[in-house]
Amino acid sequence: MQVRTTVLAAAIAGSLITGGAVGAVFFGPLGASAATSSSSSNTTTPPTAGQGGPPPGGRFVPNEDPAHEAQESAAREAAEDAGQNPGPLPTPAAGA
Repeated sequence: MQVRTTVLAAAIAGSLITGGAVGAVFFGPLGASAATSSSSSNTTTPPTAGQGGPPPGGRFVPNEDPAHEAQESAAREAAEDAGQNPGPLPTPAAGA
């Protein structure tokens, strides 16, 4: 019975070591480098105000579109006029 327990413990330990090695190969640094580009040129362009990111220069520019203005509260308009970014407009609740 003692031999059987020792063999079972060795099999479990071997499985854990093998699983750790396989996981390191697939999820370790070798796997992460496969998704990266070897190109060193930066081809990204900075987002514009309409793309959700800050405009070039990092300064908040309020949206003065009439359709946007119709949905705003007076407090939100005042915050935009003061140069503050009050965040996205709330979306209407479902069924409202």
